[in-house]
Amino acid sequence: MLICFGLGYSAQHFVETFGQKFDRIVGTVRSAERAAALDAHPSGRLTALIFDGSSATPDMRGAIAEADAALVSVPPDENGDPVLRTCGEVLTHAQRLRSIVYLSTIGVYGDRGGAWVDEATPPQPGASRSRERLAAEQAWLDFGARRGIAVAVLRLAGIYGPGQNALVQIASGKARRIVKPGQVFNRIHVGDIAQAIDAAFARRASGIFNVADDEPTPPADPIVFAAQLMGVAPPPEIPFAQAAPAMSPLALSFWQECRRVKNDRLKRELGVSLRYPTYREGLRALFEAQ
Repeated sequence: MLICFGLGYSAQHFVETFGQKFDRIVGTVRSAERAAALDAHPSGRLTALIFDGSSATPDMRGAIAEADAALVSVPPDENGDPVLRTCGEVLTHAQRLRSIVYLSTIGVYGDRGGAWVDEATPPQPGASRSRERLAAEQAWLDFGARRGIAVAVLRLAGIYGPGQNALVQIASGKARRIVKPGQVFNRIHVGDIAQAIDAAFARRASGIFNVADDEPTPPADPIVFAAQLMGVAPPPEIPFAQAAPAMSPLALSFWQECRRVKNDRLKRELGVSLRYPTYREGLRALFEAQ
C-alpha cells in the first residue's frame, strides 16, 4: 500500500503511471470536491482523504498504519513540515512503513551565479520558501535515520508536462519571451519525475537526488522551440528589466537565482535514464501527443 501526502501534479502523474505496482493507494487532498473526483479513479485502487495540514483524521491515521511506502509532496510552512507535525507519532509507530520519498526543490541551492551544483554542494537557500524546504528535507532524513527507514529526497527542477508547458502558454496567448543575459534554468518533465519516484521506491533509496534535465538553458528557449513546433511566430523579446516591475514577488525570486544542476547521481545510483533529457524531446512528445 502507498500513501501520498499531497496528490498534486507530480504525485498524481506517478500514480497514473506506476500505480499498478500497488494493491491500494491512499492520497490526501485539501477539498471534498477534489476527493470525490479522485475517488472516481478508474483503477479502483485510489482512495482520497481530506488533509488540511492541521490535524490527522482517524481514517488518515489508519491509512498510515497500513502503508508500506509514503510519497510526500505537501509543502512546508513557517512552522515546519505539516505531515511530520500532525502525523509524526503515527508514522513513528507505522510498522509496515519501509520507504519514503520526499519531493523537494533545487531552490535549496540558492543563487550560484550560473555555476554547476550537485548533491555535495552545500545548500544556501535565499528565499524563505527554500529555507523551509531545506528544513523539511532534514526533518524527513532525521526521521528516517531514527526509524531505520529509507528516505529519498528528490530535488526537482522546473516541472513541465501535459497541460503545463510552453505549448499551452503559446496557445493561450500567455507566453512571455523574457530575456535576461546569463540566466539559465533546469527543467524536468513530469514523466521523468515519475520514473525517479518509482526508482527510489524500487531500490529503497536513501539520501538526496537532483531530478533535473541534462541541459540548463535560457528561459526563452522553450518558448521559441514550442512556437517552431506549432508553426507560429514566437512572442517578441522582453528585456528582464522591463518585465520585472510587473512580476509577483514569487516570480521575481526565481529570476534572481541562477545555477546549473547536475543529475549524475540520479542516473548512477537510481538507474534512471531520462526519457526527456532536454526540453526539446519533452515538448516534441507533448506536441505529437496533441
